[in-house]
Amino acid sequence: MKNWLILLITLFSLACVAQEPYKRTMKLMGSRFDITVVANNEALGNTYIDIAVAEITRIEKLISSWDATSQTSKINQNAGIKPVKVDQELFQLIQRAIGISNLTDGAFDISYASMDRIWKFDGSMKIMPSEENIKKSVAKVGYENIILDKEKSTVFLKLKGMKIGFGAIGKGYAADKAKALLMSKNVPSGIINASGDMNTWGKQPNGEEWKVAITNPLDKTKSYGLLPITNGAVVTSGNYEKFVNFHGKRYTHIIDPRTGYPSSGIISVTIFAPKAELADALATSVFVMGKNVGLNRINQLPKVECIIIDDEGNVYTSKNITIQKL
Repeated sequence: MKNWLILLITLFSLACVAQEPYKRTMKLMGSRFDITVVANNEALGNTYIDIAVAEITRIEKLISSWDATSQTSKINQNAGIKPVKVDQELFQLIQRAIGISNLTDGAFDISYASMDRIWKFDGSMKIMPSEENIKKSVAKVGYENIILDKEKSTVFLKLKGMKIGFGAIGKGYAADKAKALLMSKNVPSGIINASGDMNTWGKQPNGEEWKVAITNPLDKTKSYGLLPITNGAVVTSGNYEKFVNFHGKRYTHIIDPRTGYPSSGIISVTIFAPKAELADALATSVFVMGKNVGLNRINQLPKVECIIIDDEGNVYTSKNITIQKL
């Protein structure tokens, strides 16, 4: 009886250990990452964060186009020459990226890395590029020229000089993988914020849902509203900082890979989706597709929602979303 009483007291004591959020900010994949986990103590919290950091670093080595030894770089180095055998993980990521390209009619395209960087958004560009140069800049872009062999697990870029890159999807994918790994370790709750790509699971220690603030792009010191998010991802893309004006029209840094022209008319897109990888890709795509086509496409996707703010400050939302105004 005494042993049972001691066991019950011990179990009760463990249940009463206060769980707290533990956070670390660092630079990963060339960007700021904020990783928050809920744990019983700081040592355990740091252990969990270390696990997430190791996973994100692993993903970076796999998909980096800056590392000459990465599988992605080898694909690019052999463009127009021969197929390259890759890990199934990278193969499947490229396969899903092509799927999103099909879904968005090419508004999203990982072969955008082939694009000539003729647009400058650092204040140095004084003259708009010529129509001929803009057309030339995307001559080697085209997801239909990414050839996959599922049986051999190879990737081949048909055009010499063609490249792929994961700048518009990589951080979201890394956040998804780190989240999945932490959940497999029974980490009850947390947030991975990859430079604005938010990925959450579980709830806050007080039982409330995590809430995501939507920045007002016309006044970055203020938030437009709050939305609860329990087990999913939210990504906000904004182009209110990098843009140029020519002939009374504003051109932003998100460029249509099909035409070479920058997007216009939208200054902020927020996507809610089950995975950050998908949200990341769709946020960029909606900018390129525009408000009407973008909303129409999002409304056809299950468990995906969208908030668009145009360059006049008007707010548009997909059909199943409710914003808690501030």
